[in-house]
Amino acid sequence: MNILITGIHGFVGSNLVNTLKAQHTIYGLDIIAPQKEGVVKTYIWAELETIPAVDVVIHLAGKAHDTKNQTNAQVYFDINTGLTQKIYDWFLGSEAKKFIFFSSVKAAADKVEGEILTEEIVPSPKGPYGESKIKAEEYLISHQSLVNSQQSLLPTTNYALPTTNYTLKSTYILRPCMIHGPGNKGNLNLLYKVVKKGIPYPLGTFENRRSFCSIDNLSFVISGLIEKEVANGIYNVGDDESL
Repeated sequence: MNILITGIHGFVGSNLVNTLKAQHTIYGLDIIAPQKEGVVKTYIWAELETIPAVDVVIHLAGKAHDTKNQTNAQVYFDINTGLTQKIYDWFLGSEAKKFIFFSSVKAAADKVEGEILTEEIVPSPKGPYGESKIKAEEYLISHQSLVNSQQSLLPTTNYALPTTNYTLKSTYILRPCMIHGPGNKGNLNLLYKVVKKGIPYPLGTFENRRSFCSIDNLSFVISGLIEKEVANGIYNVGDDESL
């Protein structure tokens, strides 16, 4: 398939290219456009309307959570919400059939109440990062509902219909937990630096389990969404075992 990946030069994007490039044709969309092995061409956002037809859009581009709280709140909404709306509008007007949006568990909750966090939770994000992600999710859900209602009205006929007018579209919202793997720049590196020093970990007597998601498992999920028929919806993504 022809696949467009936004934020293609980031940690997840770079790993997805390595996974998908053998079987698919990949285009990128980012704020910079250097050449990248396995990518036909990377476009900048001002060139959005010139991107060739694709089958799948994987939207990774976003403003990461700033644990030091030095980022202006509006920046999160401009990027995490605004860019998502922009690329989703483009998707709806294109011939692409699948849209995969990388949200975050922070869109659902800042802390897990109880044993596990499920997709059925009523979202209650805390802070501009999570709030900007849930706003993006809400935009996708409302517009996908409109697409679904239009698709249910399609005429039943034995004749071929123009694909540009009757393309069936699917939208997937992924809420991964902390992703780990080669090139990760997140908070997990802080813990790694402590462990690397060989200092005995002082909190072993506390039961405090945390879910993680390996980039390999995440890539496996993305491949499945691309190649198989999967129901629209929100999916939490994590490794089987919490640590």
